[in-house]
Amino acid sequence: MTFRVVARFVLATALGAIGAAHLGPLRRGFRIVVPDWATRMLRTDKDTIVVASGVVEIMLAAALLFLPGERRRVGLAIAGLFVAVWPGNIHQWRTGRDAPGLDTDRKRFIRILLQPILIVWALWSTRR
Repeated sequence: MTFRVVARFVLATALGAIGAAHLGPLRRGFRIVVPDWATRMLRTDKDTIVVASGVVEIMLAAALLFLPGERRRVGLAIAGLFVAVWPGNIHQWRTGRDAPGLDTDRKRFIRILLQPILIVWALWSTRR
């Protein structure tokens, strides 16, 4: 098993776990990350955005594991998701609000810096 395969499996596992957390007891905490402008733009509430993003994360994790022929497209979709949620990470840091695992300004800032790494990880691990 190559390092790329392991990285892809870890990515799928992490996406699935985070997606499930969006639907479970951490759901309320994830609402903090959703900027107000996102609710206006999408014409919905923060809870719906959190639930929808969790479902998308779970679906992408499953696709990554069970649709090997679509691996590259799934990787692009995961990278796109990571780009789409980046403004929420910035919003959370700017507002200084705590969310699950992100209870200091330093942790919130590191989370922003982690996003490009996640994007590259998604693209690299799904490359043929």
